[in-house]
Amino acid sequence: MKRSDTTPRTASARPDMTAALMARTGLDEEILSELVHRFYGKVRGDGVLGPIFEARITDWAPHLERMVAFWSSVALMTGRYHGAPVPAHASLPVTWAHFDRWLALFRETAQQVCTPEGARHVTEAAERIARSLHMAVEDAAMTESAAAPALR
Repeated sequence: MKRSDTTPRTASARPDMTAALMARTGLDEEILSELVHRFYGKVRGDGVLGPIFEARITDWAPHLERMVAFWSSVALMTGRYHGAPVPAHASLPVTWAHFDRWLALFRETAQQVCTPEGARHVTEAAERIARSLHMAVEDAAMTESAAAPALR
């Protein structure tokens, strides 16, 4: 089958939607890979976030591949990511200040790597994700502190 100019050059569960997003934002798999790798390079070197990640991630290559698939799914609707990020983050020892720092590094990196429209697109998604994960962390902390006392 002949590939049209609007067909994305990436595997996608929704090729028409992915092609439209790529055309509108200037994003593609290569740019998202660069975004993820640069961003996590900054995170790893960050005094606030670095220790949290280093305590939990021992093999970065698979994590980065997973994050590229995640951002491909989020930004381009490819359906490449299969996972459950909320449970993985709910028990982290973080506050909104950590998410705010994460967002600052992400925004900075997106502006360096992406087109202006692409940076807006991924940053809006990152802001929604940060709010959602922060709520999950807060809910987990409240659930833990509200546990019923042991009966004797």
